[in-house]
This record gives sequence, structure tokens and C-alpha cells, in this order.
Amino acid sequence: MPITRGAQKAHRSSLRKRVFNLRRKGAMNDVVKDIRKHVAGGKLDEAAKLLPAAHKAIDKAAKRGIIKENTAARKKSRLAAAIKRAK
Repeated sequence: MPITRGAQKAHRSSLRKRVFNLRRKGAMNDVVKDIRKHVAGGKLDEAAKLLPAAHKAIDKAAKRGIIKENTAARKKSRLAAAIKRAK
């Protein structure tokens, strides 16, 4: 547990930020999972329609530091490649 007052405040702050980070990461993972399901099920039109939403969620997660920039680029690339490969 934090001992100094500054450390206690930082701990409270990190707990509040954790909620937002988990929410943003969960939203990103949900969209990615939906696209993967559509690709596996052969519904490529719906997967292609979800791609901009996935890019937006991934970019927001990267912007907030939840994932790194290279990880974001890799995720976007692999999603697009999966859709293209299935077509």
C-alpha cells in the first residue's frame, strides 16, 4: 500500500484511470472479435463495414497509451489482411 500522501493520491488516480482504460480496451477487443467472427462465418460484407469502427477503437486505444502504436498498426493490418484473404 502507498505510504506517503502523494503516493496515496497517485494510487486513487490510477484506480480511476484503470476503469477508463479497461473500458476502452474492452471496446477495442469487442469490435476486433466481431470482425473475426464475421470473417470466420463468411459474412465478409459485414466484416468490411465494421473495419472503420475497429480502426477507430484501435487508434483511440493507442492514443491513450493503452496499447502501443506499433501494436495498433499490427492489429489494423492483420484485420484488413484477414478480410482480404477471406475474399
